[in-house]
Amino acid sequence: MSKQGKLKIIPLGGLGEVGKNMTAYEFQNQILVVDAGIMFPHNDMLGIDYIIPDYEYLRGKADKVVGIVITHGHEDHIGAIHHLLSDVPAPIYATPLTLGLIEGKLARNNAAAKASLNKVEAGGSVEIGPFKVEFFHVCHSIPDAVGLGITTPAGLVVHMSDFKFDQTPVDGWPTDFAKLAEFSRRGVDLLLSDSTNAERPGWTPSESVIGPAFDKVFTEAKGRVIVATFASLISRVQQVADATAKHGRKMALAGPSMIDNVKIARKLGYLNIPDELLVPIDQALQMQDHKVTIMCTGSQGEPSSIVGRLSAGTNRQFDLKEGDTVVLSSHPIPGNEETISKTINRLLRRGANVIYDSIAPIHVSGHASQEEQKLLISMVRPKHFIPIHGELRQLKRHAKLATDVGVEEQNVMVVENGQIVELSGGKMKLGERIPGGYVFVDGESIGDIDYDVMREREKLARNGLFLIDISVNSLNGRLLHEPEIITRGFVSPEDAEALLPEVRSHIMDVVNGGGWDSEKDIANAVRSYLYEETKRRPMVLVTLSKSK
Repeated sequence: MSKQGKLKIIPLGGLGEVGKNMTAYEFQNQILVVDAGIMFPHNDMLGIDYIIPDYEYLRGKADKVVGIVITHGHEDHIGAIHHLLSDVPAPIYATPLTLGLIEGKLARNNAAAKASLNKVEAGGSVEIGPFKVEFFHVCHSIPDAVGLGITTPAGLVVHMSDFKFDQTPVDGWPTDFAKLAEFSRRGVDLLLSDSTNAERPGWTPSESVIGPAFDKVFTEAKGRVIVATFASLISRVQQVADATAKHGRKMALAGPSMIDNVKIARKLGYLNIPDELLVPIDQALQMQDHKVTIMCTGSQGEPSSIVGRLSAGTNRQFDLKEGDTVVLSSHPIPGNEETISKTINRLLRRGANVIYDSIAPIHVSGHASQEEQKLLISMVRPKHFIPIHGELRQLKRHAKLATDVGVEEQNVMVVENGQIVELSGGKMKLGERIPGGYVFVDGESIGDIDYDVMREREKLARNGLFLIDISVNSLNGRLLHEPEIITRGFVSPEDAEALLPEVRSHIMDVVNGGGWDSEKDIANAVRSYLYEETKRRPMVLVTLSKSK
């Protein structure tokens, strides 16, 4: 069959990083978007709540977007959906659990009225403009995850989002190998595949290995068991519920996102938790400790999460007790290792017994390791290959795996966010480059914070602030009174008592001596003086008022 037209593959997030996954497919000026996720901030991104993809390209073509397809319900795939919908009001297509989690997110962000939600089932297909999208089930760490077969006149693309080949999944629903084989028989022009574990040899362990590990934790726990994981890790909730029931405990949920997600998953039949097993958190806090399991968020040690607040002693609803067992059931997100380590140390200091993935198998990855990645490529036999979902080192490693199992080197392309790839006439080539950076979300501010602001915040955090208020005579330029100085995060109060009079005297000499034209000149003079005296460079700000 001859290939007609040109398909643009537009990576907007998830290529060159872990998180904020978003890819757009454009054919004959019509666009299909796959996923709309967020990314957690790095340690140096001070004050940032989360990061969303830069989808300015879509905003400029909002009327051309025919649909948004979501592969599964994790935050790095649905977290930005309410932001995207506010600018690109296209219909959403997702499987039942994913759609339920999206509905909950839209309701919490007052965006439900804007959404056109369409339920699809794994094994089904839907025509969206020029795109025929076939949904097939894949194993991951959340039920109802799917991969996509996207057929256009330019060719067949298999979009393999987060997946693993788990032969004994907790929900008994393995990856749809038959569909992958069918795609292979048809001829796959391009495979895009998850690269998260491309540096990890072998096979990712089955979710079923976690059951015995939790059983051991519950057997040895003398007090309460507090399990922290992502609110969207539904299969982990089921495993904790099973262990809770086996050991004669009751389970309480803490945190609005955990409560909402469990409610949705139970209602849709993806969680099998009897009513009598669940108790409100207030009731659990009155029960005997050895009868209680608390499921909450905060496995990444986020300061605002329940576990983060427990470690700091600032959680209002309940506090840690001596003898509590805290289970952090997740792998550290890249760049977050230091935060988690500090949280673990604080929990231990407060008397908790802490179980984490490096000392017990209480978490396994939901992503394919090298042997599974190679098996997928061998099964699908794509003509072209693009690794997705990973940092550049992981994308490069995945590309090497593809050539190892027979994809021709010239047909493997490693690209990062913003680099458009074109599929035309059965061949793949690079297209134009568009913005593909970070959009920072800070409270109600979306995209207003840029790298200049981030650098200012980092400078303030590292070196402190030195604020000088000066009033001068507008006629002769001399000071009307001594400068007022406020300093924060620069010197201790004791050191300030010795330093500030000297700085004040220096400022008076500079101002009264003339030779300055603006606040900037005064700030530069003070900055130089402070460096000479302290070998430090605080942020110096000068406010100047003139009067007669």
